[in-house]
Amino acid sequence: MDQREEVRKYLTELLLQKGDKQPFADDTSLLLDGRLASVDAVDIVVFLEEKFGMDFTELDFDPTLIDSVDAIDALLQTAKHPHSREAARPATTP
Repeated sequence: MDQREEVRKYLTELLLQKGDKQPFADDTSLLLDGRLASVDAVDIVVFLEEKFGMDFTELDFDPTLIDSVDAIDALLQTAKHPHSREAARPATTP
């Protein structure tokens, strides 16, 4: 199982624990759209630290970094290539 599949599985299980059985795409917002709460963000961070060795002490934490499977995958990719960290930040609308 690749890291994207592991993240998707974890997020699916987290949603199921909350009784949310609705499907979601890899780009679906889970935190900002309210399907997951801020306390769930802590669980996601712990999962990423334990499973993938992420170090959130070095990041300017922003919930958009862990808001979807795509966002988490981009974050994990930049952790492997720290010079591209800005590429992981989702574009903001002016």
